[in-house]
Amino acid sequence: MEVGSLYFHCRPIPWSPELRRLTKPTLPRFLFFCRASSSSSNSRADYKGPKPRRDWVADLVSNNDDAVRSLPIYVGGASLLAVLINRTVSGIAPVADASSSQSRADLLALGLAVTNILTGLVWLSIRPKPISVVNPEGVECQRIYSHLPDSVSSELLWVWESLSDVTCCRTLIVVYDGHCILQIGFAAKSSIGDGEPVAVDAIKLTQGSLYQNVIKSGAQTYLANLSLYPGKSELPFLPSNTQAVILQPLGEKGVAIIGGDTIRGFTTSDQAWITLIGEKLDATIAKNVKNLTLSAQE
Repeated sequence: MEVGSLYFHCRPIPWSPELRRLTKPTLPRFLFFCRASSSSSNSRADYKGPKPRRDWVADLVSNNDDAVRSLPIYVGGASLLAVLINRTVSGIAPVADASSSQSRADLLALGLAVTNILTGLVWLSIRPKPISVVNPEGVECQRIYSHLPDSVSSELLWVWESLSDVTCCRTLIVVYDGHCILQIGFAAKSSIGDGEPVAVDAIKLTQGSLYQNVIKSGAQTYLANLSLYPGKSELPFLPSNTQAVILQPLGEKGVAIIGGDTIRGFTTSDQAWITLIGEKLDATIAKNVKNLTLSAQE
């Protein structure tokens, strides 16, 4: 692996007869060329930094989830059986005597054994719901504001292609300056029965609480599980089974609505990346705001 090159330019000391006895003859003017290089194999062999550690306990538990959840039941059952066998073999009366220390110890052991059994039953009954990718229930559409310059249209299509390829994005809607300039991906099917996608009512959307909160805060809003939020009714144009939604502000005049097909499908890095894309898209559209407004008036 080539690292770099260093050049040293040296000038000789001018020679004179007076300095002949004091100095040695100087070398002619020359150029030093030094090349520093290192091989990747040597760099790996000499690396002494921290190395990733593997959590064997976490891997063991994740690979044997059912057995780990059932383990308290086995432990509690074995403990309960051991207490009964000890009570029988020791020759103590089967009736518990409060004055006997052995009886008190047996009662405590029975309580712990029953607690273990109940814990195992709870672990088996409560399981995390598996998160799976769903197919959006709707129709595909692609609507772009007709008066947009080619540069803005290309930027919007680039954003859609980037998000749909890298993240769980299946729907992208951009509302800017009171106009829906982009609706692409999957959309809800119209109830009329003509099979057409539901259009975005930009005026009604901008008056809703979701849109207003995003504009006022100026920060991204992430609805990781859309079905749990009552504000879902303000987004009727999204497919009915949209799992997650990100509302990304575009300056002070617009919002990008990104719908995903997986609950909590947008990671932290996805959210940060979408924020940067929103800033870039806002800068591109802001250059054409006047043209957009004039076109709408015409």
